[in-house]
Amino acid sequence: MGSAHQTGTDPRKARIEEMRRAEHARQRRNRVVVIAASAVVATGLVVGGAVFLNTRSGDDKSTSASAGAAKGSGMGRAKSGTDGAKNGGRTASGHFVTGADGVRTWKGTLTRNHVAGPVTYPMEPPVGGDHNPVWQNCDGEVYTKPVRNENAVHALEHGAVWVTYNGKASEADVAALAAKVRRTPYTLMSPVADQKDPIMMSAWAHQRTVTGAGDPNADKFLAEFVQGAQTPEPGAACTGGLGQ
Repeated sequence: MGSAHQTGTDPRKARIEEMRRAEHARQRRNRVVVIAASAVVATGLVVGGAVFLNTRSGDDKSTSASAGAAKGSGMGRAKSGTDGAKNGGRTASGHFVTGADGVRTWKGTLTRNHVAGPVTYPMEPPVGGDHNPVWQNCDGEVYTKPVRNENAVHALEHGAVWVTYNGKASEADVAALAAKVRRTPYTLMSPVADQKDPIMMSAWAHQRTVTGAGDPNADKFLAEFVQGAQTPEPGAACTGGLGQ
């Protein structure tokens, strides 16, 4: 009975490891496709270059006319789709509700648009909202310098847990937490100087404070929210994004 209890989280760990292996396989396939496509493009450029030179003078007049028509009709403007959110705008509304277990859950709106510029979040560290199109790498990554909120939020969207600390956290706790993060897929860790508590853990729409690396609530938070039910994009990549 004791052995079964100790291995209660093994299915989750096995699922995460399987997703990690699948992700690495996807990356290898993508590299092969990119190399092959590059070779095809290079060949096409050589052949097409001669044709282009022969027809360029005749096309210049028609191209100019088409461009003028597009400008007049507004067709020349790029369409951004979900990338059209205003940079710097508030992208979350609501408030935290603290449960009996100490986990704060965001009750309200967390938008998920991709934006290129800075985003104003109503909480620190943020637990969701508009974010950068590139996620922060979160395959057990430990960053010793601050990361951009906009990239970290994208990692949360992929089901990662973000462990953060400020200058009040002890060196021993920081080192122990770093070791814990390094052996846990779909996690990342970085300093956040202006957070209100020494050590905090964040997932999409969820957050809690822990007293230290030995706090049992730290392991509980990881067990529940690493690729947990709150994940907007379960199984999405945690590598191939932004490092430091």
